[in-house]
Amino acid sequence: MTVLSPVEFRQFEAGDETAFRELNEAWIAGNFVVEDKDWEVLNDPVGHIIAAGGVIFMAMQDGVAIGTCALLAMDAGEFEVAKMTVAEKCRGQGIGKKLLTHVIEYARGMGASRLYLETNSKLQSAIHVYESLGFRHLPAERVKPSPYARADVYMELLLRLC
Repeated sequence: MTVLSPVEFRQFEAGDETAFRELNEAWIAGNFVVEDKDWEVLNDPVGHIIAAGGVIFMAMQDGVAIGTCALLAMDAGEFEVAKMTVAEKCRGQGIGKKLLTHVIEYARGMGASRLYLETNSKLQSAIHVYESLGFRHLPAERVKPSPYARADVYMELLLRLC
């Protein structure tokens, strides 16, 4: 039996572009259709996320990227949780929840006031994870149109009230 090292979380580094694209492309294509907006971000995560004030996290195990999650800058102090996935062979082990917990704590530490996310109603296990970490569903009157056709669930987590 092979014993794997613990999963570690770190910020995106030069050279992570391929893993970021491949992990997300596999997840999206396995559940939906990879849309034009996806390709923009996946083909240039540094330009579309990091240079725009966001951050990308990688879940690493034995030097291999097995998951990813991004915070996209929105309004002052607000970020969208996006492009979150765990490699298919590593799902069901709680890695996604640990990764999102890490991302939430990072956002709190940098003084963010709100996290926002869009998902799809067929992803019930993901929605359960979001709810368990404090995300709440947005009422219809607060939902803004998404660039993604698959988005039909909108949630937020308030990190501080003032």
